[in-house]
Amino acid sequence: MSYLRKIKTLMNWVTFYIIGCVFSLVYPVQKNKVCFLSDVRSVMGGNLKCVYDYLEDKDYERVIEFKADRRVRRSLKSKIKLVFNLATSKYILLDDFANAITFMKVRKGQEIVQLWHGPGAFKRFGWSRKLNGEDIGHIHSGYKKYTMATVSGKGIRWCYAEAFSIDENKIKATGFPRTDDFFNAQYIEQTKQQFYNEYPELKNKKIILFAPTYRGTKVNEASYDFSQIDFAKLYEQFHDEYVFILKWHPALYNNISMGVVEAPDLSQYGDFYRDFSKYRDINDLLIVSECLITDYSSMIFDYVLLNKPIIYFTYDLQEYTSFGGRGLYFDFNEYVYGEVANTQDELLNAIRSGALMMDKRKIFYDKFMGECDGHATEKTCRCIFGE
Repeated sequence: MSYLRKIKTLMNWVTFYIIGCVFSLVYPVQKNKVCFLSDVRSVMGGNLKCVYDYLEDKDYERVIEFKADRRVRRSLKSKIKLVFNLATSKYILLDDFANAITFMKVRKGQEIVQLWHGPGAFKRFGWSRKLNGEDIGHIHSGYKKYTMATVSGKGIRWCYAEAFSIDENKIKATGFPRTDDFFNAQYIEQTKQQFYNEYPELKNKKIILFAPTYRGTKVNEASYDFSQIDFAKLYEQFHDEYVFILKWHPALYNNISMGVVEAPDLSQYGDFYRDFSKYRDINDLLIVSECLITDYSSMIFDYVLLNKPIIYFTYDLQEYTSFGGRGLYFDFNEYVYGEVANTQDELLNAIRSGALMMDKRKIFYDKFMGECDGHATEKTCRCIFGE
């Protein structure tokens, strides 16, 4: 550990643990107070929003502690406010790891609940990466403080228990709250109307959503091998009928925005390629798309609920899944309910094919998404709050 990092760690211990203990001596835990905590979002969304909205007409005080990116530093005033809210909230809800949990002292009766941000269990994360032989250095120790985590299907409870290094009985298969929208026909139709009202030029085009995950062992090193994509050939083959929406992973997009990663200049292709990385809700893009191209992204779990073609563009499958690499929880073939493309030509053929594999879809859904039935928000909230 570097000298600078030691100083930062010490300061965090002073702020979150010692000051938190002082607050704990003065203020009791408020039994109806719920703190929504995130280090990677600036606005309410995802599973957190579903739970937040569910509690709107119930007797709970809801406080929000968000920052847009882990690299953004809170001011001293906002940090003290965060420490106070963490010390006095009965429930602390997350949808990703949050650094403050590492340093805070969990009080008797407090519930730290991890809702996570992606359903299913695809890429190994947390302690699972260490067990896979990957050299990732420091692992977020706050994982072990979780009192509960919710998942989308019973068959993957062990994956999250392993990743968080907590007992499997703390992992509850309640479904993923934000998937409830995919079972609401009215919501789907309204989403389409709103999207095309905002982007009328796309209404008569078939939308291909290209949303790969990032490459790299750490989010601040997130990258992607853009050379694997023949943007010119894709344009040549499909520009008359289709439009390509690009949705880079948030970690990759942050590095592109900061100039750490150089993305290709696609301006020569007119409006065929549209970068929607800043678009507010990935669910909207899944709903309006004709086809999804991804790889090892957890989007495959949401997308199975929509019964549309999916293509896995996995040019680095062997490297990605090998021992010591990122690794997957199950054999890659268990995740496949669409065509797999390892080369550019295979990708072009798969787009033309548009194959649906209904038998594989059913197996996939039962294994990974069996508790996503349109009532996941209610089930999750009843599990957390006991109502």
